[in-house]
Amino acid sequence: MAEVAAGEELVEALVGFARRLRQEGLLVGPGDTRTYCAVLAPLDPTDLVDVYWAGRVALVTRPDEIPVYDRVFRAYFLTGDDGGPPPVVPVTPRARQELRATIQVPEPEEGSHERELERAELGLVGSEIRVTRSKAFAACTPEELAALRRVISTMRLMPPRRRTRRQVPARRGGAPDLRRTVRETMRRHGELDGLRRRRRRLRLRKLVLILDVSGSMTDHSRNLLQFAHSTKRACDRVEVFCFGTRLTRITRDLEHRSPDAALARAAESVVDWAGGTRIGACLDAFVREWGRRGLSRGGIVVICSDGLDRGDPAVLEQAMARLQRLSHAIVWVDPDLGETAGTPTSVGMMVALPYVDRLLSGRDLAGLSELAATLPQLR
Repeated sequence: MAEVAAGEELVEALVGFARRLRQEGLLVGPGDTRTYCAVLAPLDPTDLVDVYWAGRVALVTRPDEIPVYDRVFRAYFLTGDDGGPPPVVPVTPRARQELRATIQVPEPEEGSHERELERAELGLVGSEIRVTRSKAFAACTPEELAALRRVISTMRLMPPRRRTRRQVPARRGGAPDLRRTVRETMRRHGELDGLRRRRRRLRLRKLVLILDVSGSMTDHSRNLLQFAHSTKRACDRVEVFCFGTRLTRITRDLEHRSPDAALARAAESVVDWAGGTRIGACLDAFVREWGRRGLSRGGIVVICSDGLDRGDPAVLEQAMARLQRLSHAIVWVDPDLGETAGTPTSVGMMVALPYVDRLLSGRDLAGLSELAATLPQLR
């Protein structure tokens, strides 16, 4: 019974802390509070460092919220303001010292970001992102690539929505729902307060990314994987494959929160990195092993490759024809397209082009932005 009471007091302390954050302007809802309690469950609730980082992971969503979170945490758990935590979270002098020594969150200079943006818009300083937006990845310096990857990590590929057969209630529009209308009328003892309506439920289409990591794509492979990682983190219905001479599924490898760790795990899984290219054989393997299982049925398939295929063009044509029948739309991203004025020159691209719905360039940041803007339009 004592352990149950202590657990209830701990939950009460965490709920009170979340309530204080919400009063300070942070968007902390009941679901975030439950996540906070679940994250802290396997940790030591008497260790303030664990309590701090569990809350920072579960309750903070933007970097500008960190100073507010830090201030409220210190006031709630250290100084005892706002009622303080219950006795189940003991705050000893040693705990205070360890927390202050471990957690150092520098507060940003007030208005520094706004002043930098204002100066860039007035033309007083140069904007590195605007300069490198139309610059090819292969021509960027390491510093420019690092800046571009930070921007790519914030970009998201969002597939279009499709209407399913399942019906859901609708506030306005849609078809009349007579069954629910009669049921509500009977519940109100024959009093009709309005006509109930229903509409078909909308659901995101599946998104399949098939990335070329052969030797000819070396200058673009990491950026495309970075793009795939941010997309996987934003949308659950995403599958990612890599191919060179063989097809490798790396969806689970990209589930890691850290981009560098996710890309390192993906590089370990792909055994033919920076090797040869067999696009037709790899796409045929995808259709046989994954496409027929329903992975690409009704979905959007994005193929990122330069089309330099060393295999039989007939195999590539047959695989593309099968893939077109299974999927809703095929988008091909060719990094060499910008250099050839929009005209494909490789044999692989010429064979695959009749089966492609959209052909885009992925040689720079502008091309990836165009890809992100094109996908929601493929209804």
